[in-house]
Amino acid sequence: MEHYVVKGGNPLSGEVEISGAKNAALAILAASVMADQPVKIENVPDVSDIRAIVGAIEQIGGQVDHPDRHTYCINGAFVRDEPVDNDAVRKIRGSYYLIGALLGKFNQAKVALPGGCDIGLRPIDQHLKGFRALGATVRLVPPGMVWASAQTLTGSHIYMDVVSVGATINIIMASVMAKGNTIIENAAKEPHVVDLANFLNSMGARIRGAGTDVIRIRGVEKLHGTEYSIIPDQIEAGTYMFAAAATRGDVTIRNVIPKHLECLTAKLKETGCEITESDDAVRVVAVRRLTHTNVKTLPYPGFPTDMQPQIGVLLSLAKGTSIITESIFENRFKYTDELAKMGASVRVEGNTAIIEGVEGFTGANMNAPDLRAGAALVTAALAATGYSDIYDIHYIERGYEDFPEKLRALGACIAKVNTAEEERKAVNSFNIRIVG
Repeated sequence: MEHYVVKGGNPLSGEVEISGAKNAALAILAASVMADQPVKIENVPDVSDIRAIVGAIEQIGGQVDHPDRHTYCINGAFVRDEPVDNDAVRKIRGSYYLIGALLGKFNQAKVALPGGCDIGLRPIDQHLKGFRALGATVRLVPPGMVWASAQTLTGSHIYMDVVSVGATINIIMASVMAKGNTIIENAAKEPHVVDLANFLNSMGARIRGAGTDVIRIRGVEKLHGTEYSIIPDQIEAGTYMFAAAATRGDVTIRNVIPKHLECLTAKLKETGCEITESDDAVRVVAVRRLTHTNVKTLPYPGFPTDMQPQIGVLLSLAKGTSIITESIFENRFKYTDELAKMGASVRVEGNTAIIEGVEGFTGANMNAPDLRAGAALVTAALAATGYSDIYDIHYIERGYEDFPEKLRALGACIAKVNTAEEERKAVNSFNIRIVG
C-alpha cells in the first residue's frame, strides 16, 4: 500500500515555497465556467482535489487547457446545462461550488452531494437557504444529487444563521448575475472568500464588502474573461510553520501573505518561537523546547480549524498542560488516537482536548484520518525518534503539493513508497544521509 516512511529527529532547516491556496482555487475554477469567454487562472496548486473539479468542468463541456503545471485556461462558452456527477466529484468537498456557479449561469444546477474528510457534520443547509432566498426551488433527488432551479434569480437580503465559508462563496456565485441587489450578512471573512470576490470582480461582477461580515452584490447581465493569480495557501504555510517549530528547526516560508498568518504567528510566539516577518515571507525559529498555551478554533481571523491538528502535535511536545477547544467540527480530534501510539498524552472530552506535554515522540505506524490530521501526523513523525509509517496518504495529497519533496528540501528523511523493497531502499538512503 502506498504510504510515507519517515525517519524523525532532523530539525527542519532552509526555505520552502508555498503553493496557491487550494480552497480559493476550487471556488475560482468553479466560477470560471460562468463566463462565455476564456479565463486564465495562475498559481493553481497541483493537488488531487483540483484535478477532480477540473475533470468535472470538462465533463460538462468546459474547454480546459493546461499550459503548465500551475496554470489553467478555461472557456465556459460550451458548458452544458447537465448533471455533474462522477466518483471524483463525490469524494471532494469543493464540488458543491459548481451548484452556485451553474445556478448563476443557467438558473439551474444538478450536482452530486459533496464528500470530503470525515471531520464532523458539514451540512449544506445554509447554501440551500441562500439559493431559495434568491428565488430557486431546491430539492435533494436520487441518486444523492442537489437540484436547484429558478425562472429568474432575484437579489435578496440573506442572513447566515452560522458563519459558513462554503455557503458564502456559493451564494456569491449564484447572485452575481441575479436581478437586483443581494446583501449577505454574517458572511465568512476568510481570505479565499475575498480571493473569489476579487476574481469575479475582475470578470465584471460588482461585489463589495468581501472580507467583512456584510457583502453587497449588484447583479450584472454577464461576466467576461479575465486573467487571475490565486493567493498563497494559508494552511499549507501554517503547516510548515508548525513543522519547523515541532522539530526545533529554522525555516523561512516564502510566497505568503503574513497578514493571513497573524493568528498562527501569535500562537507560535506564545509557545516561545522566534518569528520574523517580511513582505512575503515568515521565518520560524525554535531553538529549545516550547511551552504550553491554550487555543480555540474560530472563523477567520480566529485560529483556523484546519490548523488545529498541527498545533495539537506541537503542544503535545511542549512543556506543561495545554487545552484546545474545537468550536467548528466535532470530529477533529481523531488524530489524537494516532498520536497516542507515539507516546503523546491527550485526553479528549467532548469538543476539548487536554494535552500534557511529553519530552518526545517515538516512531509508530499510523493512519491519516483526514487531510489536515494527516499532515499533522507527518509533522509528529518528523519530530519523533525512529521510524514511522503513515498510511491513507491520499487524504494528504488532496491538499498538499509535493509534500515529501518540499520536506526533503528542508532536510527531512521522508519518502513515498509502495512496496517493502521501496521502503528498504528509502530507509537505507536515510541512514546514508545521516552518516554522511
